[in-house]
Amino acid sequence: MKKIITTSKAPAPIGPYNQAILSGNTLYTSGQIAFNPKTGVLVLDDIKTETAQVMQNLKAVLEAANMTFEHVIKTSIFISNMDDFNQINDIYGSYFNDDTAPARETVQVAKLPKNVNVEISMIAVK
Repeated sequence: MKKIITTSKAPAPIGPYNQAILSGNTLYTSGQIAFNPKTGVLVLDDIKTETAQVMQNLKAVLEAANMTFEHVIKTSIFISNMDDFNQINDIYGSYFNDDTAPARETVQVAKLPKNVNVEISMIAVK
């Protein structure tokens, strides 16, 4: 059975999907981009600020499922420019303990929704 997870502390979906689905003890988040949930405006000042907003959105979704970044076992990072990898990685890495960081892939793609530079999704287990 699946439970839909929603929170007003993360951006509302912009299509036919939910912020996250909890199935048993496993949480599957939808990809988050850098919408500020309070203003509805994209935060695209620079790649570090954009990545920080994405991570804050994911944090809010995790919290809505009573989880933290410690529960994350897998992430998928999609970026529009692999030259931004190090800056994205700096911000992303600050949310995890190196010893318990999740598995992950980072993929450069041709284009992301709303022409953002980074989108991240996660799988977490309680």
